[in-house]
Amino acid sequence: MPLELASFFRTTLPLDLSGLAALDDGRYHSLWMPDHLVSFWPDSIWTPEFTDLAEVSPSPHRYLDALTLAGAVAARTARTRLATSVIDTVRRHPVMLAQSALTLTHLSNGRFILGLGAGERENLAPYGFEHEGTVSRFAEALRLIRLLWSTDGPLDFAGQYFTLEHARLDAELHHTGPPPIWIGANGPRMLRLVGEFGDGWWPTGSAGPDTYRGQLARIREAAEQAGRDPQAITPAKMVVCLIGEPDELREILQRPLVKSLILQLTADALAATGNRHPMGEHWRGIQDIDPRVLTRDRLLQLFEQVDPAAILSVVPHGTPEQVAGQ
Repeated sequence: MPLELASFFRTTLPLDLSGLAALDDGRYHSLWMPDHLVSFWPDSIWTPEFTDLAEVSPSPHRYLDALTLAGAVAARTARTRLATSVIDTVRRHPVMLAQSALTLTHLSNGRFILGLGAGERENLAPYGFEHEGTVSRFAEALRLIRLLWSTDGPLDFAGQYFTLEHARLDAELHHTGPPPIWIGANGPRMLRLVGEFGDGWWPTGSAGPDTYRGQLARIREAAEQAGRDPQAITPAKMVVCLIGEPDELREILQRPLVKSLILQLTADALAATGNRHPMGEHWRGIQDIDPRVLTRDRLLQLFEQVDPAAILSVVPHGTPEQVAGQ
């Protein structure tokens, strides 16, 4: 499977669509649009003291709706795939997701990828959405979306979370077929669902090569058990790199923005490299981040506990040549 590059497309204000032509020149496999209400970055340290970004934006949480924005991007591009990274099945009902994905597939002439996930605390808890049992809810939503795309006529469905009675979704599939579903997954149950139902895997957060290799093996094993071709599932990898000479890296590793990467790492990913997570052994990384409770004092205390070696154990680092070798 050849290595291809993808790019994020920013979904926060100020909105800028002027660079889409350059992103659509054939260099990228896909453009990924985050679907958030709030950022991972806590308000308590969104100040120039901690990040230069605070000087150009009054808030880290100025997110626009990813599906609406995907329609605008589809109308302004012609070659590159478009993807959500990723939409949860708590804030959005699976019937509406199925319809929106079909709409965007027709708008983009078959270029849309539906990136789905179980949901993160930061986008659920502050707004009163249920954030327990999200994986079970996701599994049911995933099955329902597939059913809606493959059923002719009325559909009855009685699940634990969703109920349909003579429900219809009669919009035909695009001639390229149903939209591919890529699943954001780290934990065992979600990795199994990638193998059983996913067309692609979007790993959340950073992980070392050994952790990544083990997760991919779980996906492929689940695919084989489900009677699917494991090689038909496209794996992705989001890579954060620290570029610099040794002296520069030591300085970079003291910056709060870099230290905050530890919040996106799971305790299991750090344990696999022999490091302990300062948030505890049950920390699930991105899924557990809640900017509301991460006060300035709490974060400063956390940053004091961050071992730079723990970050370096999972993040490629060094000169450009060294990073390329890693």
